[in-house]
Amino acid sequence: MTEEKRTIGVPDLSLVVLVGTTGSGKSTFARRHFLPTQVVSSDVCRGLVADDENDQSATPDAFDLLHYIAGKRLAAGRLTVVDATNVRSESRRSLIRLARDHDVLPVAIVLDVPEGECARRNAQRPDRAGMPGHVIPRQRRELRRSLKSLEREGFRKVHVLRGVEEVEAAEVATERRYNDLRHLTGPFDIIGDVHGCRSELETLLGKLGYALRRDELGRPVDAAHPEGRTAVFVGDLVDRGPDSPGVLRLVMGMVASGAALCVPGNHENKLGRYLKGRKVRVTHGLAETVEQLDREHTADPAFVDRVRDFIDSLVSHYVLDGGALVVCHAGLPEKYHGRTSGRVRSHALYGETTGETDEFGLPVRYPWAEDYRGRAAVVYGHTPTPRASWLNNTICLDTGCVFGGRMTALRWPERELVDVPAERVWYEPVKPLTTEAPGGTDGRPLDLADVRGRRIVETRHMGRIAVKEENAAAALEVMSRFAVDPRLLGYLPPTMAPTATSKEGTGGGAADGGFLEHPAEAFAAYRADGVRQVICEEKHMGSRAVALVCRDADIARQRFGAPDGVSGAIHTRTGRPFFDDARLTETVLRGLGSCLDRAGLWRELDTDWLLLDAELMPWSLKAEGLLRHQYAAVGAASRAVFPGSSRRWRVRRHAASRCPRCSASSVSGPRTRPRSPMPTGATAGRSTGWTVSGWHRSRSWPSRAATSPPRFRTISSSP
Repeated sequence: MTEEKRTIGVPDLSLVVLVGTTGSGKSTFARRHFLPTQVVSSDVCRGLVADDENDQSATPDAFDLLHYIAGKRLAAGRLTVVDATNVRSESRRSLIRLARDHDVLPVAIVLDVPEGECARRNAQRPDRAGMPGHVIPRQRRELRRSLKSLEREGFRKVHVLRGVEEVEAAEVATERRYNDLRHLTGPFDIIGDVHGCRSELETLLGKLGYALRRDELGRPVDAAHPEGRTAVFVGDLVDRGPDSPGVLRLVMGMVASGAALCVPGNHENKLGRYLKGRKVRVTHGLAETVEQLDREHTADPAFVDRVRDFIDSLVSHYVLDGGALVVCHAGLPEKYHGRTSGRVRSHALYGETTGETDEFGLPVRYPWAEDYRGRAAVVYGHTPTPRASWLNNTICLDTGCVFGGRMTALRWPERELVDVPAERVWYEPVKPLTTEAPGGTDGRPLDLADVRGRRIVETRHMGRIAVKEENAAAALEVMSRFAVDPRLLGYLPPTMAPTATSKEGTGGGAADGGFLEHPAEAFAAYRADGVRQVICEEKHMGSRAVALVCRDADIARQRFGAPDGVSGAIHTRTGRPFFDDARLTETVLRGLGSCLDRAGLWRELDTDWLLLDAELMPWSLKAEGLLRHQYAAVGAASRAVFPGSSRRWRVRRHAASRCPRCSASSVSGPRTRPRSPMPTGATAGRSTGWTVSGWHRSRSWPSRAATSPPRFRTISSSP
């Protein structure tokens, strides 16, 4: 009689513990169903430490090695199989602890083979022919005692194979973890905390392009995107808001139709326990949800049961888009991504706290995102913030809609934020969303710890860049003393990197008529770096200026937390105020705003603020201030130290003015090295010098983009 095939399901990331007496066929079973690299054998480890797989005196060291290897594999996220007898509860306890330490599921596969068959197999092995007769019976007794307690010990799955035929007929199938949705690549629309704000959710879905489907009573019960996008909800659908049942009905319908995914929030978790009859505190908005569900139960008695089943089905977090995206409710460090344990679920639901409480009596959240350096982007909610912003490849989408803020969604992979305002304040927050401290409008006031010490900056194109502690201290000193308000300092532009000193010229050096820089060498350097085309742009002799222009002071205050009466900022490439006079800055900003308005850019770009990386011309507009306030002191000091040099300079300058043939270089002190002319075919810059009687005669030329672009030509750098 042929034994029917039995399929054993094993999670693709788990610790599989084989349990059976010596001679039960554990090693053969492991070789048949698992890769050799997945199996960690106690016999092999015993041989590694003692050169003899049967040397029982080496057992403690062998199991130390086994646990070390298994731990390393689990830490790397690899399926691991332990091939040992494991019939004693003490041996299994250490393995269950190892699985919990690495947040994976422990799985037991028991090979319950008759004692006689085990003895026969051992007798056929020369290395075990002399095994004492009491060993197998003792192990059998321990195995029989263990069968009923394996689940209580902590094994999430227990598979018992009874008899040789059942062991031979078994097949092992790896199962995808519930949180592993890496095969789903989107695109996704990830939606932050809803908290019963059904009307705002409808508006946001409409803005994202979803078409709502309503029932005969006009209630939204589903939504789908015409381009096949998938909505992903970060949890906290319920509590505090006016229509938690309406939100649940819509989201449940979207999940059932495949148009959405959803992870649980702490409020769903609490509601689920309440619906199961558990004792919970009816606080933090749960009372409103219970009352709303009671009214719903009268009209639809089965609705509450569907809600309970829906909450039970939610998975703590999802890993999406090939592992590039993780969605959870309260944030998740990289070591927990794709893991399955109570600790992972707790962190995904509640986050981690420092054990302290703030002045409002709320727990202080541990700033895990500040230490995050993972490859996957983590999108979460839970902690209300005035504005969603990226921090170390993480972003919080809870922008406090129920508290009168906004409901925010993130388009993935576009990384585009879409939000809608709350219709009103539905629930008064215990803690204000914003503070008056710098950075408070972002929900994250400036902290000295953010900039002191050695820092790691994550960049999109250059990877991780380390900033040394001494460099960070110097930058902090300069920026804190001389820079504009940090709330208005969003961008420091790069500067041009000069080419190496030229070797072109009659004699190969400056003294022999050589150039400081030469286009041929510049193009050669670009070519060596793999640059195939170079754009030569017309040069405008101005001063680099970065202008943050808002439509009005209210926008600047709402978006950047600017002080009253400040509508933006104009600063140099090093972050210093471009003008010393704040009134002059505001006058220039109003002029720029007026130009943007007339050009229709506010409407075209659909924005209330712009950041312009520009040249402010003429250069003399800035130069006069530099000469008076920075360079004049140097000149005065040099005259005081070298009075004779000053007199000789005046004599030579007077002589030069009387001799037309004298060149400027003959009287200007040490000879300077000439710059190279533009290469043939490149556009030469026009003269930009003119007399200016006030700021209103100045010109601003964007160096990154312009409505009327400057003249330029593309020159190939190919050989």
